[in-house]
Amino acid sequence: MTETGTGNLPKGHRDTAENNVFKMISDLAPSLSKGHKRIAAFIIDHYDKASYMTAAKIGEATGVSESTVVRFACEMGFDGYPALQKTLKETVKNKLTSMQRIEVSSARIKEEGILKSVLQSDMEKLKLTLDEIDEEGYEKIVETLLGARKIYILGVRSSAPLASFLGFYFNIIFDNIRLVHTTSVSEMFEQIINVGPGDVVIGISFPRYSKRTVKAMQFIRDQGAAGIAVTDSRNSPLAKAADYLIAARSDMASFADSLVAPLSVLNALIVAVGMRRKKHVYETFEKLERIWEEYQVYEKTDHQDRETPEGERKIDY
Repeated sequence: MTETGTGNLPKGHRDTAENNVFKMISDLAPSLSKGHKRIAAFIIDHYDKASYMTAAKIGEATGVSESTVVRFACEMGFDGYPALQKTLKETVKNKLTSMQRIEVSSARIKEEGILKSVLQSDMEKLKLTLDEIDEEGYEKIVETLLGARKIYILGVRSSAPLASFLGFYFNIIFDNIRLVHTTSVSEMFEQIINVGPGDVVIGISFPRYSKRTVKAMQFIRDQGAAGIAVTDSRNSPLAKAADYLIAARSDMASFADSLVAPLSVLNALIVAVGMRRKKHVYETFEKLERIWEEYQVYEKTDHQDRETPEGERKIDY
């Protein structure tokens, strides 16, 4: 399974910290110094804000120095405060309600700098995704798709546009695509009821994770089909129910999900399988171009702006 990084934790602490960093802090709290206890209490009581605060800000909020906050992170088994903060973010982002998201983002982003802040955040997620992607694992996923009997694509709520985008292009590349449209759990299962060995299901979900998508991935695994999770990390419940993982960093921009990196990795997947089926794709587009021309699917854009003999300007369409 393709994996993202696990921060800078010592190996023995990684699973505990990633799965429940708050339990770890609570368990260690009784043995901590007075200043460290205040930091621990603040993180547990205000996790929604704490995960996005700098060491200096947490120090200010708890009445300790920035260096004390850094030492607290090391006491927890991290290499430093950035590693602790990274794990906190990964842990809490699926817990935040929409109202908490708005409150946290309002504290992070000044209204006059929204455009720049959001774009910079998206670029950062793209860079992190590129740094962490497992290219060898990605190639295995391409091979799995090329050998699939049938490919199902499912994504709901904010992940639905990603599923539709992937389904649109996969329909051009393959003849065996089923984009699962659903508004309920029962509808989803009705559309994947015949899934079985030889089939591949691509499930897409990012925090807050869709229970419908997770349950569907668990079902297809029980039916013997291969599951590909497109999600934010190997700790995602979707990834745990899948055979393969395409990990792409996501984040929240207020109440809206930032899905720039996920869209980019899906775009790369489309290109990868398309290159392997180049002849089929070429023939398909050749047919489509004739259809688009005959039924006037696209607006003509080959007009020319030219001078008439009389010197008047005329636009040809």
